[in-house]
Amino acid sequence: MILSRLSGVFARSVNANCRRYASSTGGGSGAANHGGSMKTWRNLTYFVAFPSIVVCMINSYLKEKEHMEHFERPEFKPYEYMYIRTKKFPWGDGNHTLFHNKKLNALPDGYEDDD
Repeated sequence: MILSRLSGVFARSVNANCRRYASSTGGGSGAANHGGSMKTWRNLTYFVAFPSIVVCMINSYLKEKEHMEHFERPEFKPYEYMYIRTKKFPWGDGNHTLFHNKKLNALPDGYEDDD
């Protein structure tokens, strides 16, 4: 008896809250009340997210620049099991990979621009 009365009270309360929050004119989440939230997220985007992205880009650029100052390409060693080409690549001359870099990627017979 008590349990059924409590469940009825709970159901009415949930029902009333759902109606109040679902209506556009009353309560908590009307369309007019989203202005403050939108302004907050816009400000977070412009004053936190974008500057953070710029700082990360500058940091990665400086680290890569520092790394490239002392970078030395490893000596090419023609191992039998490396650089095996069973068929040509479907682009270019068939010997270069899709994202081939002359300074870093070796061909089966060595680097293209030996210094």
